[in-house]
Amino acid sequence: MAWNCAATGIGSLPHKDPQRALDLILSSMSEVPYWPQLPSLGFGENMYAQFSTKLPGIVVDVLKKRITVDLNDYDPEAFYTAVVTEDIDHFAHSKGNFQGLYGLLERFKGKRVPAIKGQVTGPVSTGLQILDKSGKAAIYDEAYGEIIRRNLNMQAKWQARRLKEISDRPIIFLDEPSLTLIGTPFASISQRQVVEWTDEVLDGVDAIKGMHCCGNTDWPLLLSTSIDLLSFDAYNYAHTVSLFPKEVSAFLERGGSIAWGLIPNMEEQIAKETVGTLLKRFEDYMDMLYRKGMDLDLVLERSLITPQCGLGGLDETNAEKVLVLLKGTVEAIRQRYHLGDMA
Repeated sequence: MAWNCAATGIGSLPHKDPQRALDLILSSMSEVPYWPQLPSLGFGENMYAQFSTKLPGIVVDVLKKRITVDLNDYDPEAFYTAVVTEDIDHFAHSKGNFQGLYGLLERFKGKRVPAIKGQVTGPVSTGLQILDKSGKAAIYDEAYGEIIRRNLNMQAKWQARRLKEISDRPIIFLDEPSLTLIGTPFASISQRQVVEWTDEVLDGVDAIKGMHCCGNTDWPLLLSTSIDLLSFDAYNYAHTVSLFPKEVSAFLERGGSIAWGLIPNMEEQIAKETVGTLLKRFEDYMDMLYRKGMDLDLVLERSLITPQCGLGGLDETNAEKVLVLLKGTVEAIRQRYHLGDMA
């Protein structure tokens, strides 16, 4: 896939007006727009809350902003019946807590867009966020951990089907911030489980399959999964990915792509960066890879440019600054490296 450093986004925006959020997205990323989560509208738009509501026995407490399950009192029969029969409609959502998704589908109704990006939460991060009555993460319960993964798989399939209504190239990211905990005392999850669980969630999803992690992690581990697209915080961690030129090259050569989280999402960094400084950062990243023997033309062809992570923690003014920087930086990169539009 020749992205040629096209722009797309990650997760959330701080806006309460869904139409204003979509206006901003469509003005800054016309080739690969995405639907935003809008947590300022309430906890129901929190990414973990959005993709947990179809789980058996789940309780989403919007006041306390937490998601719990009584592992001794839930009935999985209807859930597993829907999974086994591939009843994707069982996992459909209404517009209520998916204002960004439905708003984007409505904007492009009867039209086509070159590519469209959506997201679901990943199995590790979701499993660590859902707690049982004792406060223990549900991911450590073998039976319920499987239910979480089956749920996310069906959610991804449902979303891919909806996005195909407006694009032949839907993209589904697994948002996995908790992968930064792998190999630490804070998550008793093996590398083998990360790979198996990721592949289980992505199995049969009719879309370009991506993974987003906004911190440092085991990059070769992620590249060994079935993902087609690795999204990461390049602003802080580009040097860590460059430590693995053989693994990254092999990933690109098998058709993989990289989304560079080049645009900062912290207010202090936003204030000091310009299109010029961000272009210089990107040039430095590319020089680093070139010196390690990587095929720079292939890297550029297979790259997208994004913010570091979601923008829901910013105010609207700063979020809009980020996406203005994103658009300008993509234009500058394409001019610098003589890249055309995505193909």
